Amino acid sequence: MSTTQSERLRELLEPLVTTQGLDLEEIEVDSVGRKRVLRVVVDSDTGADLDLIADVSRALSAKLDETNAMGEGEYTLEVGTPGAERPLTEHRHYVRATDRLVKFQLSEGGELVARILKVDDEGVDTEVPGVKGRKATARRIAFDDIVRARVQVEFSSRSVSSVREDSPEPRIASARARLDWSISAMRSSMVPSVMRRCTCTGWVWPMR
Repeated sequence: MSTTQSERLRELLEPLVTTQGLDLEEIEVDSVGRKRVLRVVVDSDTGADLDLIADVSRALSAKLDETNAMGEGEYTLEVGTPGAERPLTEHRHYVRATDRLVKFQLSEGGELVARILKVDDEGVDTEVPGVKGRKATARRIAFDDIVRARVQVEFSSRSVSSVREDSPEPRIASARARLDWSISAMRSSMVPSVMRRCTCTGWVWPMR
């Protein structure tokens, strides 16, 4: 997809996403032969459930049909939330990744895997897991020192382990931790609805 088309689609669709209280994180068009798929990734501080994804899908589909932004021919519109191993490219991404394990590529060279504890305007406070029985250590990382950062899939989550036994949703929290690493098999889909030129589906990564 050309940069011009990407910018045009973002300019067209982002206001609709924003009115739903969401951020437009990514727009991507894939073409395989005559089949085209427009993928729109949205997110918020509290995530997005299937009902909200369905509302966004309908709004975006109507706008795309109204403006003919995708041109003639059929295409599939997929609206969903980021995957478990999401890259962190904006300040809000780091905030949403608080208490998650993240792999950092640092400007000084090398990589660091650490858990984000706190985020401010200048950087992140992290906890580096101990190895071979050693205690975890604290480390401050400035945003200027980060080349790339990506959330890591975990088989267990500290946020889940901290759920009280008498919490009304301990089983739900545990299930979300297990689903965190089974994302390839657990993409939830709504029943597709056929539009004039667009088949719309919605999906949510069950990771929160």
